[in-house]
Amino acid sequence: QEPRTTSATMGIPEPDVQVAPGDVEKGAKIFKTKCAQCHNAEQGGKNGQGPNLWGIIGRNSGSVAGFAYSAANKNSGILWSEKHLEVYLQDPKKYMPGTKMVFAGLKKKEDRADLISFLKSKG
Repeated sequence: QEPRTTSATMGIPEPDVQVAPGDVEKGAKIFKTKCAQCHNAEQGGKNGQGPNLWGIIGRNSGSVAGFAYSAANKNSGILWSEKHLEVYLQDPKKYMPGTKMVFAGLKKKEDRADLISFLKSKG
């Protein structure tokens, strides 16, 4: 095994951004149309093409049991927060180069706020 580099150990720092308040019900609709094809957000739900997102806020990136994460995700050092999600959801591949997540991102700030509110309500 190769030793981890300093950058991988330090990980991606939490961005200094504002996260707008969102609407949980609108976020549920966005989740259903944009995320549910690959992700589950129910407690105890199965992993799909993407990991289960129940309890993502406050969880370490790359830590859902039974899911085969990319090295980029496992080594990102991210403790998921609203601020990390705000930037990640704009363009996942730009925020976390090497991620396996095939998603172009949510360009509208309101959509991200609503989706983050929904995810906060899940766990």
